[in-house]
Amino acid sequence: MSEAVADAKSFVKSLRVFLAVSGVIALIAGIVMLVWPVKTAFVLTGIVAAYLIVAGIVYIGLGIFSAGRSGWARLGHIVLGLLYIVAGVIAFTNIQAAAVAFALVTVIFIGVSWIFDGVVSLSLIGQDGSKTWTLLYALLSIVAGIAVISLGLAAVPFFWIFLAVSLVVLGVAQIVRAITIAKDAKAVADAAGL
Repeated sequence: MSEAVADAKSFVKSLRVFLAVSGVIALIAGIVMLVWPVKTAFVLTGIVAAYLIVAGIVYIGLGIFSAGRSGWARLGHIVLGLLYIVAGVIAFTNIQAAAVAFALVTVIFIGVSWIFDGVVSLSLIGQDGSKTWTLLYALLSIVAGIAVISLGLAAVPFFWIFLAVSLVVLGVAQIVRAITIAKDAKAVADAAGL
């Protein structure tokens, strides 16, 4: 067996493992989000809070130990690190309020990004192939963004369920891809006479 064939088989095996593992993780995460939505939101908020604290420590370390940087850059890293740590500690102190704030910020971000997407689409209306579809997409995107921002926290359950169901569906699809990719790779190898 040539080295190229061995490398290809190794790649396919690695790809199958990656697809299977990521699929299982997505499937489990989606199911957990559907079964225990509030607890999952608190855990997610706790992960973000822990990240903030770790990132804060890293930034403080950068500020203290980066001798080649100017004083302002070092001070900026230290201040940013302290802000991250304070935000993480506040989030851990009241995880419920932090989860609500995190959800609200996420929904507002999604709404604003949809509005911007619609505006950008409007700016491209003369350059796209179909003016009608571009205009329809742009208007729907802007209206959806405004609706999401207007609904605020009321939009959170919809997005949570949509995300959870998406993770379940995508997880199953990844698992199926992992199973079927071996057959596809074998068919390619047989067709190539390998």
